Amino acid sequence: MMRMETLADSYRTFAKREASGISPTYEAYACSVAESGTLLELLLQLPSGKQQPNLLFAATRHVIGLPDQDTDFARHALGAWDAIVPVILSRSTQTNEPGRCACFLPAFAQLEGPLAILEVGASAGLCLLPDLYGYDYGRSVLAPARQGGPVFPCQASAQTPLPHAHPQIAWRAGLDLNPLDVGKDEDMDWLKTLVWPEQKTRRTRLEAAIEMAKSQPPRVIAGDLIAQTEALASEAPSGTRLVIFHTAVLTYVSPEARKEFAVLVKDLGAEWLANESVRTLPDVAPSAILEAHPGAFVLSRNGHAIARTGPHGQFIEWL
Repeated sequence: MMRMETLADSYRTFAKREASGISPTYEAYACSVAESGTLLELLLQLPSGKQQPNLLFAATRHVIGLPDQDTDFARHALGAWDAIVPVILSRSTQTNEPGRCACFLPAFAQLEGPLAILEVGASAGLCLLPDLYGYDYGRSVLAPARQGGPVFPCQASAQTPLPHAHPQIAWRAGLDLNPLDVGKDEDMDWLKTLVWPEQKTRRTRLEAAIEMAKSQPPRVIAGDLIAQTEALASEAPSGTRLVIFHTAVLTYVSPEARKEFAVLVKDLGAEWLANESVRTLPDVAPSAILEAHPGAFVLSRNGHAIARTGPHGQFIEWL
């Protein structure tokens, strides 16, 4: 009973902290799950990493689409549960939001190039192409490197050091437990399903980024961030500055593995850019730093907080 109530609370927290004001659809879905003892019991039969809201909602949409306006989400999902479970077990929330590059760009710009960038938890590798996209920071616009490329809006605070040019990237590679292939329609359909229902413009920009990536497929290899990061980092060309970065990744690894990874990056002598929740890296910044933005991420450089950011790259506020 306690486990069920804990899971129900996690869905209520998702509705309040993450979906409220951003996705009324997912806010309603999360509340529906929290009140359904039957669905909660079924979720508790899954591995703990497979019980999260984004994965449940995306898998349900992937299999049977959105419920009718008058249909309760829990009842909608329960009606096709046997078909939804295999998708939950085989997929993960690899939200490869290229708009997050807008938050990394000011940090990249502070580093002398040429850069060798390595992303852990890279999914399809769309965030490995920050030098190709365009960015609209409100008071400054950086055009995409290619015509037709997406332009990501990101409201920047007055203190944010905005870049005047794209970073010089000499080498790039990604690491993921289960890489997605930009050339496979099935993988890209799943990636698009991870975009929340109301965010149609975000989906359009994602589709543009996918088309750009198809012409220059980023290299993403399968592997664990502890076991394979060092070997992949060793491939960075001499004369480049190695930057290891990630966003919304460490929440899926154990606290012990997070500490081990931090030591690994330091030992490699790499610049470390992490865009994560405060709960994931509590030593980086106090939770009070997010009082005005409860659902925001914290961007840190080498373990020190440098900015508050929107989870999907919506804003950046330099600290």
